[in-house]
Amino acid sequence: MTTPTSARGRRRAPTRIERAAGRAAALQKPRVILALLLLLALTCVMLLDGYLRAEVGGDQRVRTGASSSKVPDKVLDGGPILTFRGGRAATVSVPSKTIALTFDDGPNPTYTPQVLKILEQYDVPATFFLVGSMVSRYPDIVKTMVQQGNEVGIHTFTHVDLSYQSNARVNREMQQTQLALAGAAGITTTLFRAPYSSETDAIDNYSWPVYQKLGKEGYTSVFVDTDSDDWKKPGVSKIVKWATPSGTKGAAVLFHDAGGERSQTIKALPQYIKKMKAKGYTFTTVSGVIEKRNAASRQSAAASTTSNGQTTTGLTEAGVTGTGTASTGTGTGTGTGSQPGGTGPNGEGGTAPEGGTGTGTTTSTVSRLQAAHRTATGMTLYEGKALIVAVAIAEWALPVLSGLLFVVGVAVMGRFGMMLLIARRHYRQRNKRRFSWGTTVTRPVSVIVPAYNEKECIANTLESLAQSTHPIEVIVVDDGSTDGTSEIARAAADKLGMHNVRVIRQENAGKPAALNNGVRNASYDIVVMMDGDTVFEPETVRHLVQPFADPEVGAVAGNAKVGNRNTIIGAWQHIEYVMGFNLDRRMYDLLRCMPTIPGAIGAFRREAVLEVGGMSEDTLAEDTDITIAMHRAGWRVVYQEHAKAWTEAPGSLKQLWSQRYRWSYGTMQALWKHRKSLTDKGPSGRFGRVGMPLVVLFQIVTPVFAPLIDVFTVYSMIFVDFEAALLAWLAVLGIQLACAAYAFRLDKEKYRYLAMMPLQQLAYRQMMYLVLIHSCITALTGGRLRWQKLKRTGEVGTPAGVSG
Repeated sequence: MTTPTSARGRRRAPTRIERAAGRAAALQKPRVILALLLLLALTCVMLLDGYLRAEVGGDQRVRTGASSSKVPDKVLDGGPILTFRGGRAATVSVPSKTIALTFDDGPNPTYTPQVLKILEQYDVPATFFLVGSMVSRYPDIVKTMVQQGNEVGIHTFTHVDLSYQSNARVNREMQQTQLALAGAAGITTTLFRAPYSSETDAIDNYSWPVYQKLGKEGYTSVFVDTDSDDWKKPGVSKIVKWATPSGTKGAAVLFHDAGGERSQTIKALPQYIKKMKAKGYTFTTVSGVIEKRNAASRQSAAASTTSNGQTTTGLTEAGVTGTGTASTGTGTGTGTGSQPGGTGPNGEGGTAPEGGTGTGTTTSTVSRLQAAHRTATGMTLYEGKALIVAVAIAEWALPVLSGLLFVVGVAVMGRFGMMLLIARRHYRQRNKRRFSWGTTVTRPVSVIVPAYNEKECIANTLESLAQSTHPIEVIVVDDGSTDGTSEIARAAADKLGMHNVRVIRQENAGKPAALNNGVRNASYDIVVMMDGDTVFEPETVRHLVQPFADPEVGAVAGNAKVGNRNTIIGAWQHIEYVMGFNLDRRMYDLLRCMPTIPGAIGAFRREAVLEVGGMSEDTLAEDTDITIAMHRAGWRVVYQEHAKAWTEAPGSLKQLWSQRYRWSYGTMQALWKHRKSLTDKGPSGRFGRVGMPLVVLFQIVTPVFAPLIDVFTVYSMIFVDFEAALLAWLAVLGIQLACAAYAFRLDKEKYRYLAMMPLQQLAYRQMMYLVLIHSCITALTGGRLRWQKLKRTGEVGTPAGVSG
């Protein structure tokens, strides 16, 4: 804001209004940014929730029938536990009469707690291969799982076939699951089981590089050699039978605690545990299997030593004939790769499971059954907790937003239905041949035209008033214009021979003050108010004042039309004026709770205006303010559809934003100012009980949350079902087109402008939503605005030039 300079060249201090304008301007940009950030936050929440549910980035491809020619035979024929010591693959078999009980696809809020309860009841440990997205959604279950003594492994974050994925996607799947585990239970893990895997002989040429990559990063890949096939839901007895290894053979057995309906698994699990215990089997985790093999290795080493110093183990190293070399997990170093923070699954300075391929040194403080676990520290821990919090917010927010979407949808459809029914009734009632307001009003009225820098428009306005068929006096109140508005008005009046025009100059004080000045100087008991950029039809004033034949009527709202409708922005506003404003006014008229008399065209009893204190400067929406004040004073406010005024709508998006921002914010100010009408009795209470809730619901709450419809629609088109989402959007558009067509029919408008409606729904409507959100933020942050002047072109001339 520049400091004004006087005629003598000296700087003067800015006025109070100028200082307020400067503060308001300084606050606008941050509020716009905040509005956009709110929309961005909503989008991020939806994307996160969609990612967790595999709607965003999901990949349902599963590879089958691929060749395994590049996979070592010793791996294909080896045990279910695959490690990579020194970069060489080795497999571990489960000892005899030992069951490594494993569960895939969890956690699930329904079935996993039941599985944990059964395991605790029978004192059986298990290894759970968890999907990271499910871990982040149900962290408490995972925490209980680990505290109970069970072991956990990674089953990717979104349950995708990694053989189809890039290295970056593989790393991301592992990292995000590690973060989820860190946030849920404060641990990371070295165990991994690929989705859609089974026994080692199913490894193919596409998945083998993935296992090699993860093995080098310190992961132990776990397969199965006995599958219960419980996902097929074959019945409890078959699940138990299929999960039982032959003879006394040990096995890594697969069950599922999630991924579908698992009631048969829950029933089969106790029977299976009792059966295997009766056969002399013991249950352990994957790390427990490795510990057993290492124990056997140490006993064998104590009994005999081979000539080359190697010990016999249960490990089979790929590419090596005979026995492999046992590892005691005492290697040192730092793994790198897919662990958050750039480290491997063991973390920096972590410990490796005995027989595993980690780094660091195994300590006695780590349970041997959970030796694959690492304590999460540093950024891994904090990022994990942040992930859990973010997911919790998304899990909470999406149902709430979905509920709001339903409410908004019902409200929007209900509003359309109510407007159509009431508008039809209003039209039929007011257009009956016998309808009359009473004795025809023929007495002269005062027309007040507040003007501030209206040199482009004021002559056209006076020319339209010169053609009025009703007797009028015209009072032009020049509110401190600097462009010669008053001189142009006088010259136009002289040229038109209008001896009924008075031009009053005042210092710039704002539109309400100009209107009040006009009311004070009015000669007649009815005052018509119009904007300086508006033109009337010859019959406008006559139609507008007829309702005053009813002594209960204190104010009349006219029918404002967009004159400059031949541009895209003008056409959009034309649709909005006809469909929104005028249909709304028909509805509010019959409900006797009209919230706003438009500044472009309205008429008042002079005594009613003075009774409520004139035009208030308390709000930016002085027209809404005085209309509500009229209701509270007991006056009736009606809508006269035949009184038409042609106004120049904003011609640019910037001007449109400025105007609608002022309207929205001013409406909120007026509603807040008159909030006590909610508890008033009589006519004032009627507006508070009927009008105010409708305005709040349809003009504030519904539009604020209406962007949910668009965001959900776009989200559904991209990530869920494009055809269904598109059909839903087209159905809503069809309903809106039907309502708009009916409104155009009532106002006798040409239908060709409705061709712009689909584009209006894609661009204009979203802008109006942002304007309203911006206004809400301004209201919540206590900001204040001053009345703003829009740039005019004067292109709206005589009514004949704009009709149609």
